[in-house]
Amino acid sequence: MAKRDEFDEAARRASQRQQNEPLAVSARYDRRRNRIIISLDTGIELAFPPHLAEGLENAAPADLSQIEISPSGFGIHFPRLDADLYVPALLKGVFGSKSWVAAQLGREGGKSRSRAKVAAARANGKRGGRPRKITADTRRR
Repeated sequence: MAKRDEFDEAARRASQRQQNEPLAVSARYDRRRNRIIISLDTGIELAFPPHLAEGLENAAPADLSQIEISPSGFGIHFPRLDADLYVPALLKGVFGSKSWVAAQLGREGGKSRSRAKVAAARANGKRGGRPRKITADTRRR
């Protein structure tokens, strides 16, 4: 396929996608509610707390005050943070990359305090705690 044909095909797909998927028309940070609010061309507003989104989790309110909409309407950009979010993914409840989401879930899971986890931690502590990690440097000593 020639480069011109590839370009025409990509442009056709983009045009079709813009006609069939909701697009962001505006976005703002509501400091009072601590929410990013994205208005879509369908009349629906999507609101979420910034700490749920990759790149925004530790942002100060001043960093969230500037939001730009991509020309396609599929993305929002936070220039002060150099962070980007993909609107179709947000609509599906995906607020970051797979690895980032997995890390967030692991962090939450590590905080759990089930009876079994508490009992295992106590039993491990009675045996001297976690075993030391053996690395190449530790073996040489």
